[in-house]
Amino acid sequence: MKRFLVISHHSREDCVKALKEALAIGYLTHFDWGCKDGIHTGWAILEAEDKAQAMLSIPTFLRGEGQVVRLTKFDPEKVLEMHQ
Repeated sequence: MKRFLVISHHSREDCVKALKEALAIGYLTHFDWGCKDGIHTGWAILEAEDKAQAMLSIPTFLRGEGQVVRLTKFDPEKVLEMHQ
C-alpha cells in the first residue's frame, strides 16, 4: 500500500454537511480538522492502492476540490546516491 496526504477543503457554510458526510462514509476520525480555528479543511494520512482510492475518503460533494498527494520517505543513503 502507498501512503497519501488527503486534503479536504470546505466552506464555513458547508462545514456541518462535510462533517456529517465524512462520518457517514466512515472517515470522520481519520482526519484532523481546522474548522474550530476558522480553517475549514481536513487533513489525513491514509494508506491506499492509488490516488483514486484515497480520494474516496473525501465527501462526495467536495471531491472536485480535494487534493491527494502521494507521500515518500527518503533515507540518507538514497539521497546521497542521487547526487553522485
